[in-house]
Amino acid sequence: MPKISIITPCYFNGDNIPVTFPVLLENEKNFPVGTQIEYIFVDDGSKDNTFEQLKKVQKAYPDKVKVIKLSRNFGANNASYAGICNATGDCCVILSADLQDPPELIPQLYSHWQKGYKLVLAQKTNREDSFITKMFSNTYHNLVRKIILKNSPKGGFDLWLFDRSLRDEIVKMNEKNFHLPTLFMWLGPEYVSIPYTRRKREIGKSGWTFSKKLKTFIDSFVAFTYLPLRMISVMGITLGFLSIIYAISILINKFYSGVQVEGWSSLMIVLLFTSSFIMISLGIIGEYLYRTLDAARNRPNYVIDQKIDETLGSKNQ
Repeated sequence: MPKISIITPCYFNGDNIPVTFPVLLENEKNFPVGTQIEYIFVDDGSKDNTFEQLKKVQKAYPDKVKVIKLSRNFGANNASYAGICNATGDCCVILSADLQDPPELIPQLYSHWQKGYKLVLAQKTNREDSFITKMFSNTYHNLVRKIILKNSPKGGFDLWLFDRSLRDEIVKMNEKNFHLPTLFMWLGPEYVSIPYTRRKREIGKSGWTFSKKLKTFIDSFVAFTYLPLRMISVMGITLGFLSIIYAISILINKFYSGVQVEGWSSLMIVLLFTSSFIMISLGIIGEYLYRTLDAARNRPNYVIDQKIDETLGSKNQ
């Protein structure tokens, strides 16, 4: 029978693990008889008791649970990528540890995979969050659909299943500063999506801070489109055209109307506007240059501090 790897990145989820794993075990009855299930938990540098809880789970179910402890916090994308690199299933699922994405959907994703789909998404049609969170999330996903990948599902997705062939492609690419869901959409496979409402988090506090959200936003656009650079070029041409028009208007006023143009106010406005445009342009170019440098250095996306599974026992890397 096929084997499915369920990958769960964990960050300060010590209170979630004792609740989440029994739900996953209960959910096994919804899979076809004989389906092999591999659970891969990746502790992304948590400073609470997450790793201790994961070791208890692995000790109780050594034949089906792998635990990977990263040396520090590398971010949810890299933690998920670490799980992908260590997965052995014929298909894989990315699932958050806080149960906001219902594990009950995984058997439905799996059934579509059995029909031949290499990518199956749980599409967020709604979410039990605040109005501000919904607004920013919808704005982000709409921009992704319009600017980066028009085949992205409306509302985005945080829970998805993918075939081993896609897993191999992702590992082979070894991207830096990536957004994992967008990277899978970039591969371009035909997919099917299952709509659902994302739940409100009941246990613990989200580690998805504003700085991490901002990095994801920047990574999504810098890694998958040259539009910001193109916008700099367009703005430069536009400013050059406007400056010519402004210069012509000054000459006309001076030689034909006899009107002297006051220089201080207009000069300061032009100077401040141009300076701000230059600084923004340098910032955008810098984002691209940094990512080029990061790719050239070829540092690992993650460093494993400890790995625990049935074959290795406990092993420090």
